[in-house]
Amino acid sequence: MNGHAPRSVTVLGSTGSVGTQTIELLAADPQRFQVRALVAGRNTALLAQQAIALGAELAVVADASQYQALRDALAGTNIAVAAGPEAVVEAAALAADWTMAAITGAAGLAPTLAAIRRGKAVALANKEALVCAGEVMLTAVREAGATLLPVDSEHNAIFQSLADGNRGAVEKIILTASGGPFRTATHEEMRRATPEKALKHPVWSMGAKISIDSATMMNKGLEVIEAARLFALDEPQIGVLIHPQSVIHGMVCYVDGSVLAQLGSPDMRIPISHTLAWPERMHTPSPRLDLAAVARLEFSEPDLGHFPALRLARAALKAGGGAPAILNAANEVAVDAFLKRRIGFLDIAGTVEKVLDSMGTPPADTLDDVIALDHAARRAAEAFATAQVA
Repeated sequence: MNGHAPRSVTVLGSTGSVGTQTIELLAADPQRFQVRALVAGRNTALLAQQAIALGAELAVVADASQYQALRDALAGTNIAVAAGPEAVVEAAALAADWTMAAITGAAGLAPTLAAIRRGKAVALANKEALVCAGEVMLTAVREAGATLLPVDSEHNAIFQSLADGNRGAVEKIILTASGGPFRTATHEEMRRATPEKALKHPVWSMGAKISIDSATMMNKGLEVIEAARLFALDEPQIGVLIHPQSVIHGMVCYVDGSVLAQLGSPDMRIPISHTLAWPERMHTPSPRLDLAAVARLEFSEPDLGHFPALRLARAALKAGGGAPAILNAANEVAVDAFLKRRIGFLDIAGTVEKVLDSMGTPPADTLDDVIALDHAARRAAEAFATAQVA
């Protein structure tokens, strides 16, 4: 991009974990980027601070009740202000060369789809987009000629390892997982696990929900589904290895026996920067990988009895239709119930399995179908979680 006009960017979810790290990278090279819009959920103070620092054209808060607070915070600037879900979708649809889609949950589906329909580069940090509405999103990508750039460290690693474009020669891919805080725990220790213990990830610094997903390995299960969509692979072609050092983030195995891997420090600024500068590269302040200091790399197969969430995710992928959307919604409710101490740690996967069994495999051909299934699965999961407490 050096020597060219600044790349116009929009950040959806600018105050979350991925969003704030994206803002950090943008702020470090202001001549390279022109910020069109920043979108946040309800953190108006941080959103206003980001918008002023980056000279954004527009700041949007999803919570309509926060409109006046955002307007007051940006008084005296030339930054336009908007609020509410419709304003979020409108911001996502603005012409921008690159959009970070980092609004988590079902709330991110419509904005991500709007960004894709612009036909430009969309950096995808919202797992739900492909897990829940994969065919809807991929159809929009094909019709608009958009480019999806994966932000998850594992999918970004696969994307980088496919750089030669020889996808027809791919035999399988391997996603790595740290194993989370309960990698070596006993069944009884997991049964008695508290939210505090489950939130203590040994490697990555993440939000509460994704930290719990890492502890159950549902996060890896969702990544298997996402990888199947992103790279047009069948479920058996996607392997998972537990790799406690979190140095190798993903591997591509080719038909000739070659294996290409992407390595790096466990720092989300690396995959974010890769998508932000793509197809070029940009400097980051991330720690440089020192293999001599790491000393050894370990790998093992995940135990699906120990981590049933991974088994459920693979089953949902093979079932197809609306099963992945049901899996995701039920998991969100179950994780929330665990964090609020309403159910036990092992009840998370148990609740998800009950919802999947009760709802079957309905179709999910449109975004409306996906949203309806999401709502139904949440109601079912809440009922099962409540029944376990009673």
